[in-house]
Amino acid sequence: MPAPRLRTASVAVYLALAAAPLGACGDKPPAAPRAPAVATSAADAGGMAALTAAAKKEGSLNTIALPRDWANYGALIDGFEKKYGIKVMVENPEGTSQDEINALKEHRGEGRAPDVIDVGGSFAQSAARQGLLAPYEVAAYDEIPEEQKDPRARWYNNYGGYVSIGCDAKRIKTCPSTFADLRKPEYKGQVSLNGDPTKSGSAFAGVYAAALANGGSFDDIQPGIDFFAELSKNGNFNPVESSPASISKGQTPISIDWDFLNLGYADEFRRQGVDVDWRTAIPFDGSFAEYYANGVNKVAPHPAAARLWQEYVFSPEGQNLRLGAFARPVLMEAMKEDGTLDKAAAEKLPTVEGTPTFPTEAQTEKARETVNRGWAEAVSG
Repeated sequence: MPAPRLRTASVAVYLALAAAPLGACGDKPPAAPRAPAVATSAADAGGMAALTAAAKKEGSLNTIALPRDWANYGALIDGFEKKYGIKVMVENPEGTSQDEINALKEHRGEGRAPDVIDVGGSFAQSAARQGLLAPYEVAAYDEIPEEQKDPRARWYNNYGGYVSIGCDAKRIKTCPSTFADLRKPEYKGQVSLNGDPTKSGSAFAGVYAAALANGGSFDDIQPGIDFFAELSKNGNFNPVESSPASISKGQTPISIDWDFLNLGYADEFRRQGVDVDWRTAIPFDGSFAEYYANGVNKVAPHPAAARLWQEYVFSPEGQNLRLGAFARPVLMEAMKEDGTLDKAAAEKLPTVEGTPTFPTEAQTEKARETVNRGWAEAVSG
């Protein structure tokens, strides 16, 4: 981990200086802490204590598009506020990944701009290319798998899951379990996505999964667009954006969404006594996994709080809170090894065959361009 190594190095330098004769040539004092706005790690900002003090002085953290029922954000926000006494502001909680990037650009230099973002992987890569994100290595940066982070530390994945099919067994006689099932005439007007795939990371993933189920690949997402065009033509596709509210009202009885959301909705409905029997299936014919990435606004209004938030959501406490909502933490394997993983929560995750693979940045960008160009025409009318 970068921070402990840097702290050890600082101690070593101090001891070497103490042991050396005064006036020895070549000795340099330890580097002075940098301002949080340009610090690339907690150690760079003077250590966690200094970063925490600076964040508490700022007193606020601006976030965007963080629904409380999404990957346990409610518990994460409450935990951060309680631990540090920093108020977390959430703008447009039901917003999309694209809304987050738009806010970074539209409110640049304003006090209301987001300090941090949580977006689908392809959107994080886009934000980095546009120069919107600051390089910052959290303490656990080295433990994040190489394919799950930007080598310049402008973004890195935090949690993820598999595309799944959620279904209300009280309204649907036989719930679908594969993408092939969704073609059946009995599902007319019942198959929804969680948003528009040109703006929503989860909906984009649904199209990618559909592509894999229909002869496509990471290099070819077109079969996924064609699949939804077919569902739209035969009347099975329902353009209403799925959500707990639309599900409880019976508007979206079948929803293609992340497994952690569908599983979480089932728990939420049971707790609230909602008359929904929500079941989740991970389709074997279109197995697609993706993680959501976190990043710091390059010109964050609260730069210290932004970096402290990153440390929190990548800490064992933050990662286990993700797991408690069925989201797979990016540090899961490292936490298994060091004994910090919540084993009881991990055992509740659905079993998935095989090891997930992920598209490259180039493949994802090509897929995004294809979806942006062809989605509206494919599902119109």
